[in-house]
Amino acid sequence: MEPTVARTSPPLPDVSGLLDAIPGQRVPRPVTQPAEATPRARRLRLPRIPVPFTLSYAAVLAVTSYVAAHADPALVHALHQDSSTDVAHLLTAPALVLIASALWVAGGLVSPFTLGFLIVLGALERRLGGARTAVVFLLGHVLATLATEVPVGLAVLVGHLPDSSLHRLDYGISFGVACGVGALAGLLRPWLRLPLLAAFGGMLLQDLIAFTDPLTNWGHLIALTIGIGTWPWARRWSRERAGGRS
Repeated sequence: MEPTVARTSPPLPDVSGLLDAIPGQRVPRPVTQPAEATPRARRLRLPRIPVPFTLSYAAVLAVTSYVAAHADPALVHALHQDSSTDVAHLLTAPALVLIASALWVAGGLVSPFTLGFLIVLGALERRLGGARTAVVFLLGHVLATLATEVPVGLAVLVGHLPDSSLHRLDYGISFGVACGVGALAGLLRPWLRLPLLAAFGGMLLQDLIAFTDPLTNWGHLIALTIGIGTWPWARRWSRERAGGRS
């Protein structure tokens, strides 16, 4: 009789890695937070105002124009006189009067410069941003004012004009708008730039030829020229802003 030998089974191969290849397995999925559980505050976003500087400034002009149209005429005249960028005020409080004069619209909201303000500054702000649009506007407003009032002061000093010329009534946004037109033209294609400059420049020349208010009319032409002079900076600012959005 043969001795009994215990039989041992051969070792089974490791098949743990093969289970992943078996079709139909239920693979555990990462638990995601349902959309309903997302905080509501994260899903609500305030609408972005495309031209905040232009709209805010326009709101201020609407208020001052309402005051000019409905307040006592004597009070309105006093406010305009105190805000005038005449030689007397420029010598005593230049910064204050230059800012105050830009808070009024000569002729009220029916002035064509009101529509020009909204269109031109809005288009500039979309291309340059609010701060740089304000720089262009103030550049035209300040430099054109000084270019027209300083000669008046010198003419009074040498006796060519009476002393009453030192208190000339001068206020409004038209110099800033004219400068904005000049700056905006440099950001447009030639087929838009040339007609814009021809139409606006021709209108200013007609006003100058009419000789109803030559000092202001010269100021508009000077402001337009200043705006044209900003083309190198305006174009660079526009490229920088476009690059920041891309």
